[in-house]
Amino acid sequence: MSLIEKLFGRTKSLSELSPTELRKEEILIGRARDKLMQKVENASTQKQKIFQQGASQKSPEMRKALAIEFELKTREQLMAVRELNVRTKELLTVGRMRMVKEQKSRMAGGLGRLNITEKDFAVLGAMIEDDAVTQEMYTERLDALLEMGESADRALLDSSSVGEAGGELLAYWDKLDRGEMKENEALESAEAAVREKMSAKSQG
Repeated sequence: MSLIEKLFGRTKSLSELSPTELRKEEILIGRARDKLMQKVENASTQKQKIFQQGASQKSPEMRKALAIEFELKTREQLMAVRELNVRTKELLTVGRMRMVKEQKSRMAGGLGRLNITEKDFAVLGAMIEDDAVTQEMYTERLDALLEMGESADRALLDSSSVGEAGGELLAYWDKLDRGEMKENEALESAEAAVREKMSAKSQG
């Protein structure tokens, strides 16, 4: 079952879609990708605001709450980035197939320099479909990420404590208080530290 069929419940396989149909799918997937790009950008803006709020706060309890929120926004952003990568790959795959189909139509009146046969198109179509990310893989990946995220969120809420990544953020806020770092420098360092801690935790 092809990528397009799994995504949109179509009876046609990816290689069976016409150039016009493929262009429509490109537009739909492109819109979904644009929304994800906006989601990633919004998460980045929200995290910057959270960081600035923490920098202006002196209450340890408020800083812990903001650190937890920063971690959650980072996790949300990483999930959106992974989904964005999938949508981008889908868009490239559909676009590649459309260009192949359009080229085939242009050559219908007579072959060009290359003798491209139906067998060649079948092989190319199979390669493209094999390269695409299937809906099952995408769903399984998202389910696993959501489950890990929910478990981590519950653990944070149950313990009312800051995770290891959030602890890094609290440390950078303390350095800001002591004048050891500038805000932009602290934000960049905190962002890198939180991502590194989350990445190490997910791989472990």
